[in-house]
Formats: sequence, structure tokens, C-alpha cells
Amino acid sequence: MKTRDLTLIGVCAAVICVLAPWKINITLIPVTLATFAIYLVSAVLGPVKGSLAVLIYILLGAMGLPVFSGFVGGFQALVGPTGGYIIGYVPMAFIIGYFSKAMKSAVKYPLGMIVGTFVLYAFGTAWFCISRPSALAPALAACVLPFIGSDLIKIAAASIAAYKLKPALAKTVSAFVL
Repeated sequence: MKTRDLTLIGVCAAVICVLAPWKINITLIPVTLATFAIYLVSAVLGPVKGSLAVLIYILLGAMGLPVFSGFVGGFQALVGPTGGYIIGYVPMAFIIGYFSKAMKSAVKYPLGMIVGTFVLYAFGTAWFCISRPSALAPALAACVLPFIGSDLIKIAAASIAAYKLKPALAKTVSAFVL
């Protein structure tokens, strides 16, 4: 991997670390800017680099840096009721990055983000059911339904931003290389 790739991955991991802790409590699972940051980073970097940026964010949080929702850090966040969402960020990032790289149409961003969010919901809800013994229907009511609207807004905003940012970033990076 080239130095510029490593730099982009590091900068994008930092962007996630800055945005992810901000939350609005609506249920036990808060609405955060983490998904917005991961939507954007993954769409811009692609599947491997986007997933690496997310993995770095998770590792920094697991080591105690307060980068998870509500400025929390530490391994306990990964095993708590929202831990499935944190772990689910990695496959979500890969899926979004894959769509953004594989498809040629502008619809690749929202489509990849919707599919990635579905996978995130699956990871998060499954872990919620395990960590707080719960049947599926109440878990879906607590872990998915309250977030669909805000996630669709974040998907729209991140899709527009990625559509504008990705070509600009490619031009900027190539200008520094030449």
C-alpha cells in the first residue's frame, strides 16, 4: 500500500473518530453521526481502505480512546448492547465501498449504503438479542424502526457528499503525486 493510501486511511479514521461520538438519545441505542461518517468514508475510499479506516476507529475505541457514542471508549463498549453495531460497521463499510467501486451509476452510493445499513441492523439487532435476552420483534422495535428515518437522511447527505468529494479527492491526490 502506498503512503498516500495510508495517509487517506488515517485521515478518514480520524474523521470517524471526530464525528462518531456525537449522539442523540432516543432509545437504548442512540442516533449518532458514526453511520454518516462511515457511509462517507467507505464510499470515498472503497471496500478495503474504507474497512481499514473503520477497523482503526474500532481499535482506537477498544483501547480506550473516547470515540464511541457519547464519548465512550474501552473494550466494554464492544460487549455492551450496542457492540454489535460497532462490529457491524466493518462489513457495512466493505459493502458500501464495494458498491461505490463496482458500479458506474450515481445510484451506487445510496444503494450500497442501504444494503450496508441492512447488514449493520442485522449485526446490531442480533447482538442486542444476545446481550439483553430479547425476542426478535421487540429488538427490531428498539434497534431498527426508530432509526430508519434518520439513516435515510444520513444516506442522502452522505451520497451527495461522496458524489462531490470522490472526484475532487482523486484530482487533489493526483495533483500532489505529479
